[in-house]
Amino acid sequence: MFIIRWLVGCIILGINFIFTPRSPKREASVQKEINDKTQYFTLYQLPACPFCVKVRRAIKREGLQIKIVSTKDDVYRNELTNEGGKHKVPCLKIARPNEPVEWLYESSDIVTYLKTFSS
Repeated sequence: MFIIRWLVGCIILGINFIFTPRSPKREASVQKEINDKTQYFTLYQLPACPFCVKVRRAIKREGLQIKIVSTKDDVYRNELTNEGGKHKVPCLKIARPNEPVEWLYESSDIVTYLKTFSS
């Protein structure tokens, strides 16, 4: 089973590399405004996870600057589990000053949420 998952992961990463979406061209002031809104966001993910690839592609397609971390790292895995409540990827940590932290799971929900920043 490990070999199959590894092989499928390599295929997914290869296809993603070949067909990487382009970020939109925006005026600097508009891009700065978007970056300010998303500066405290973090995506917890695994590199070859197909659902994580879907979210990373959406981030690139929308031209967002979001910190991306891998839960292969014990620090981030523990942070996701202890603060987010479960170890499930992809997960978008939405932190804003003076507001409670939100943890958004499910790739489709994350992609839909991220689209609101480029509208």
